[in-house]
Amino acid sequence: MPSNKSSPARSPQKRLDWDPLGLLAGVDEAGRGPLAGPVVAAAVILDDSKRIRGLADSKVLSPLQRDKLFDMIREKSLCCAVGSASVEEIDTLNIFHATMLAMKRAVEGLRLKPVKVLVDGNRLPRLEVLSEAIVGGDAKVKSISAASIIAKVTRDRLLHQLHEEFPQYGFAAHKGYGTPEHLHALKVHGPCVHHRRHFGPVAATFETAEGATVSLQVQ
Repeated sequence: MPSNKSSPARSPQKRLDWDPLGLLAGVDEAGRGPLAGPVVAAAVILDDSKRIRGLADSKVLSPLQRDKLFDMIREKSLCCAVGSASVEEIDTLNIFHATMLAMKRAVEGLRLKPVKVLVDGNRLPRLEVLSEAIVGGDAKVKSISAASIIAKVTRDRLLHQLHEEFPQYGFAAHKGYGTPEHLHALKVHGPCVHHRRHFGPVAATFETAEGATVSLQVQ
């Protein structure tokens, strides 16, 4: 099994002395914190001969900037792939292990095999390739920035689709996060099939519904 390590800092796309020659892939995820929807990860191998201006952590970009960069990354990168873990997998495995699974699926979906994978954060999925965790990598490493954009835009578009299916929750606006509007909708309508049952506010809704059922039966 290739050795893995974590690193607190790295210059964008700069190779370290011990890096092997070959393709580097950046990996990041979107959707660990929301109460609904899957967690989505992306893996990107950039083409050094095709510069993409404006790459940055997806969280500091506007939706319009992300959409434009999404198209540029898809067009100019050597390859990119998306992996996800479903709500059912999140509830079964927990969000951390589901996130690692989504990252693993993204890397394994790449058309080209990298010699090393750079992952945002301080934990690594189990991969059959050398990998390195980089804290704050989405702001430091261009390929990770690109992966963060692909993952974020892909997930946001999916939540727009879920909004069409369940408009009462407002998924298009909050993307599944626990905003006051979303929490109010949960209280009024209860959870739907896309909610993560073991996340606190959703679990509380189930408990309230079960309590109300028991109370009615006693009466």
